[in-house]
Amino acid sequence: MNNLSKKQKKMVRRIVLSAALLVLVKALCALAVLPEQGLLTALCYLAPYAVIGWDVLYKAMRNIKNGQVFDENFLMALATVGAFATAEYAEAVFVMLFYQVGELFQDYAVGKSRQSIAALMDIRPDTANLEREDGEIEEVDPDDVPVGAVIVVKPGERVPLDGTVIEGSSSLDTAALTGESVPRDVVPGDAVISGCVNQSGLLRVQVTKPCEESTVSKILDLVENASEKKSTSENFITRFARYYTPCVVIAATALFLIPTIALALIPAASQPGFLAGTVWTGWLHRALIFLVISCPCALVISVPLSFFGGIGGASKRGILVKGSNYLEALARTETVIFDKTGTLTKGTFTVTAVHPEGAFTQEQLLEYAALTEHWSDHPISMSLKAACKTELDAGRVSDVEEIAGHGVCAKVDGKTVCVGNSRLMERQNVNWLPCELPGTIVHVTVDGFYAGHIVISDLPKEDASAAIADLKASGVKKTVMLTGDAEAVAKSVAAELGVDEYHAELLPADKVDWTEKILAAKSLNARVAFVGDGINDAPVLSRVDIGIAMGALGSDAAIEAADIVLMDDKPSKIATAMRISRKTLRIVNQNIWFALGVKGLVLLLGALGYASMWAAVFADVGVAFIAILNATRCLHVEEL
Repeated sequence: MNNLSKKQKKMVRRIVLSAALLVLVKALCALAVLPEQGLLTALCYLAPYAVIGWDVLYKAMRNIKNGQVFDENFLMALATVGAFATAEYAEAVFVMLFYQVGELFQDYAVGKSRQSIAALMDIRPDTANLEREDGEIEEVDPDDVPVGAVIVVKPGERVPLDGTVIEGSSSLDTAALTGESVPRDVVPGDAVISGCVNQSGLLRVQVTKPCEESTVSKILDLVENASEKKSTSENFITRFARYYTPCVVIAATALFLIPTIALALIPAASQPGFLAGTVWTGWLHRALIFLVISCPCALVISVPLSFFGGIGGASKRGILVKGSNYLEALARTETVIFDKTGTLTKGTFTVTAVHPEGAFTQEQLLEYAALTEHWSDHPISMSLKAACKTELDAGRVSDVEEIAGHGVCAKVDGKTVCVGNSRLMERQNVNWLPCELPGTIVHVTVDGFYAGHIVISDLPKEDASAAIADLKASGVKKTVMLTGDAEAVAKSVAAELGVDEYHAELLPADKVDWTEKILAAKSLNARVAFVGDGINDAPVLSRVDIGIAMGALGSDAAIEAADIVLMDDKPSKIATAMRISRKTLRIVNQNIWFALGVKGLVLLLGALGYASMWAAVFADVGVAFIAILNATRCLHVEEL
């Protein structure tokens, strides 16, 4: 009971009271204190019926007044009132009682499925600690904090707004946004985003975005609006229910009226076999059973709940889906196109090989190169300095000359050192050695002599190869990599990761052209997904069936551009998203076929007189309950 809401607890009390009154009346009838039929008995049964069913009758009448006649409240009201009219008092109470029990279980299941979304909503703090000019701290609404103001985030608190750390260091728990438990360390100068939990040190943060534009606000708006983009299955169920309920009411009316009229007009001796020995009240009872069976709530509730659960389960893993239509499309994806840099690879240059020549050692070659590039902020220069193990003294460097498109020359300890590409070597008339390793080759000369070369590469992410393999195991037929890198680099990365097809040395327009070719070649019902960073790949992301942005933590452009947003840098999350989508669609199809199959069978048996009101209750409440329990499985995502 502790896990139930106030409304659900009230319903439990009504169910218990109604059931107790029903048992009491049945006992009085069994002891012959009350007759089986009659006005007094009907009034006694009316007490438990009123306790459990008054709200259903009220909703049915209210909806009829508003022009919304055909819904489950109308069907239950009509069936149970009809049962009372045919003196089936106990059956009428039982049907309403079990209907309300089923509604209670449905409401509880829906509430459980919403908990992951509710948990996500908790990432938005209600207050921010604003630092005033006099140094005092004031607790204010995050909406009232202007850009440029300084806020204080204490240990254990959530970061309320996006900003930059100006004082303090700490570890941030980003699990609510990324689904990952590994904390992220921040120091002065680092950017922090709203929604993260400050785990240890006190932080002073300068706000860089207003509350409505913060990362957490964008994420919550995305999740809250996801239900507006309905899947094909949801749209089908909506249309189906619109026509299905009136049709079964007409069918139930016909099931009652046609035999009743025939019984009145055809002499007993001439009646066909299906009418012989029947009375009009029996056909009314069959029609009422037909109405109870026909209630479409199993489909109307369980299908949207399945997609809602899938979106909620994905959000727990740091995967934001902008609508159930995208979740459904992802399940049908047969081709996945990847951008290379920052998606399959780390997007940062790293020294992967050092090949000295002559008397030079690896350490000397790296030191000369790093010192020569000391004043540069180019990514290649940064990687050289990061790889050098010795302490770099800028005082040893003088006469630095940067030659555009070639490299850098400088005096290091009085020696002329040049670091650059093959064009720089040719300009110096130095014989350089080629390298078969993929990556950027940096050649080094010392006083005009060739000292060797250094290979700098953009390394694949640790889980990139496993992600490609998992996608193929999930049913993806083709993986394609598009990159602006050189042919040799692209070929090496594709071979290492197991990508089926690659296209190198592409401009942004070339990526769009190749995407168009892939889209034109796909089969009719197949879908094509593109995975990129959501910023410079926006033209391709908007062209494909499903655009997936990864590494979007704090990236507004990524959140805006893509249909599915992966909040961290792990390619393996793509396969996780696909497993969630396929599991969700599988459960949706299970619920549709299960509900239609059971209802169709029991409807037929009811029309033929072989199904009791108990079978009707199972076909309605039981099927709905089973379908909703099945739908809640979408919330649970198996670990890779």
